[in-house]
Amino acid sequence: MRLPRSSGILLHPTSLPGRWGIGDLGAEAFKFIDFLSDAGQSLWQILPLGPTGYGDSPYQCFSAFAGNPLLVSLDRLIEDGLLTERDLGMPDLPQDRVDYGAVIEFKLPLLQLSFERLQSGASSAHATAFSEFCAAQAGWLDDYALFMAIKQEHSGASWNLWERDIATRQPEALERWSHALARQVTLQKYLQYLFFSQWHQVKAYANERGIRIVGDAPIFVAYDSADVWANSRLFYLDEQGRPTVVAGVPPDYFSATGQLWGNPLYRWDQMAETGYAWWIDRVKMTLGAVDMVRLDHFRGFEAYWEVPADEETAINGRWVPGPGAALFTALERALGDLPIIAEDLGVITPQVEALRDQFHLPGMKVLQFAFDDDARNPYLPHNYSRDCVVYTGTHDNDTTLGWFWSLDHAEREAVCCYLGRDGSDLAWDLWRLDLASVADVSIVPLQDVLRLGTAARQNTPGQASGNWSWRFRAEALTPELARGIHLLTTTYGRAPVSEESPATLARG
Repeated sequence: MRLPRSSGILLHPTSLPGRWGIGDLGAEAFKFIDFLSDAGQSLWQILPLGPTGYGDSPYQCFSAFAGNPLLVSLDRLIEDGLLTERDLGMPDLPQDRVDYGAVIEFKLPLLQLSFERLQSGASSAHATAFSEFCAAQAGWLDDYALFMAIKQEHSGASWNLWERDIATRQPEALERWSHALARQVTLQKYLQYLFFSQWHQVKAYANERGIRIVGDAPIFVAYDSADVWANSRLFYLDEQGRPTVVAGVPPDYFSATGQLWGNPLYRWDQMAETGYAWWIDRVKMTLGAVDMVRLDHFRGFEAYWEVPADEETAINGRWVPGPGAALFTALERALGDLPIIAEDLGVITPQVEALRDQFHLPGMKVLQFAFDDDARNPYLPHNYSRDCVVYTGTHDNDTTLGWFWSLDHAEREAVCCYLGRDGSDLAWDLWRLDLASVADVSIVPLQDVLRLGTAARQNTPGQASGNWSWRFRAEALTPELARGIHLLTTTYGRAPVSEESPATLARG
């Protein structure tokens, strides 16, 4: 897949402004798309959209197929006649960060109230669309909705702690629980209907304005998920349903002991026997929601770091061959050209590069990894080829300003020397380097656009709590800011075709 020269901004919807404690798919999402268009951008990159569990991480979701109900816009439910302003009241929720516990306590009862209104006949149009959605998505939706209903009935306990018969999906138990929790199961399906109906309207508006959505798909899924519960034969689990080996990465830039992610590992032999059907369904579902997808931890498809489940760190793991070209051949055969960005960071071997290049997938470059006194560093722009996507930093990095001021004096001088700048506007200087590079695509986190420090960091790997909560204020996105971004974007040939030259924009 060859991408046109373009640029975009990385921002997860939870970080959007708004009055209900968390960014959502309401008016502010549409305003952000307008801002992107006004700023000459072509791409909006997001993180995984799934329903988050412990730690609020979008990389540890209850399903690889479902959407996050917390992103549903309450204001749009008011417009649809399923809620009223009086229902919402005046909750005391923070505006600059997401307090997930408070948001869940406030929002889920309101979503349930809208469900009860629908069941009472409040909207025949929604009722018909809901029924059609359930029929069209039954392949994953039935298992997910039952999983969430049973989980709620067990006070959130992981599925392996449920009664043995339902944990192992015995037919009689599935039928009994489905009947007993029929209303709760329908509620879970309704929450997914709300999410996807609202999300597809956001995506359609973005596409109308010339903005493509870049999604994100983690290679691994969470253990406590509908995916593992409903497809246990596809994972390395013992007779009690517990993982025998788990995912991670060896010691790296982020951690001296590696990262012990804890996700169960796929039995790729079992996947192959089905023609990789689960993966085909997953990628098809993802590409129905976004225009292209960043495939997280791409190197794990060539070889992945396997850690015994009883280890406390990722140090004592080993590299195990992944599915390699067989998986991508199956995906290509089923879905055609693959609009995939390969997240090829970390320990990259010639074999990983060969797999990436075989399927013409652009890789990633991160400027914060570039400055180590080695002019051959592959993250330095003078070493790029065109078929890549360059970032100042990702959701796992500190903001550019936070990163820069964490360096020692000599390291900061080296950065400034390469940039040919004095460091007084480092966030935009590094972003300018990003835009000026030969890389086909340039992406920058909104935090760097707004010149924010470490307090605005999205995620700190290895930190168990306090991540994923950053939000910005609506007043931060001004027309002047959009005009400045448009000028830079046009200067470096990344804006959509326009009659206005950089000089014209500067004079205006």
